[in-house]
Amino acid sequence: MTKTRLYNGLLNSGGEVRTVNDNLAIEHPLSVLINGEAFTLTMQTPGNELELIRGLLFSEGIYKKKQGEFNYHIIEKSKENFISKVNLTIPLEEMDQSLLNKRNLLSVASCGICGKTELNLPGGELESNELDLKLIKFQEMFESMRLHQNTFEISGGSHAAAVFNADFQLMTIMEDIGRHNAVDKCIGALLNKGVLGQAKYLLVSGRVSYEIITKCFVAGIPVLAAVSAPSSLAVDFAKELGVKLFGFCRENRFTQYA
Repeated sequence: MTKTRLYNGLLNSGGEVRTVNDNLAIEHPLSVLINGEAFTLTMQTPGNELELIRGLLFSEGIYKKKQGEFNYHIIEKSKENFISKVNLTIPLEEMDQSLLNKRNLLSVASCGICGKTELNLPGGELESNELDLKLIKFQEMFESMRLHQNTFEISGGSHAAAVFNADFQLMTIMEDIGRHNAVDKCIGALLNKGVLGQAKYLLVSGRVSYEIITKCFVAGIPVLAAVSAPSSLAVDFAKELGVKLFGFCRENRFTQYA
């Protein structure tokens, strides 16, 4: 089972630009139904879907049976033959109904999409303006963000998001155990101040998944830059929504994917 996909990018290193082909981890939505009713949606790398579902239900206390397999039916697959939707047939007496009805999964703590029952895509596209990559101060912005990561400095276990204006001035920085939470905190802070419209660059520590792209788009922030890699779905939707996406922004280099 293929777990990565090849994407073209423009690697800018020390002012020199060249085309690169990077293998990015595939991010694919898996919708789970139980007895015909929508239960949850999780973002995952294709492969071992049934093991994922079984482990998820067990670890969340919904289906605690340790032996035997539940009955399942694959309802939908993607054009790449990835499993997209599965219906499980499980006797009601074998499940914890109180937890099932709440759909309040522990796994949502680090994923803003996981736990929902369907994937809702925003409509429209950001206005496209050309960027002069030689003028973008990625390194300076990331250094500024790093100086304000107080929780990370103490714990080593938090993510950060920071927003800068067109003059590369820091507007806000937030930290959280979840990447998407840090982004939401930044957007909320700018909304409270009435200055969200001035936001030009959104920087995040770590990787970029689909959910971060959608939040950036909805907030109207045209440029998203990350310390680490984007996922396949992040690149796909950045291209579709008009978000300019940069990854591996470190040591005076970065790769543009969209």
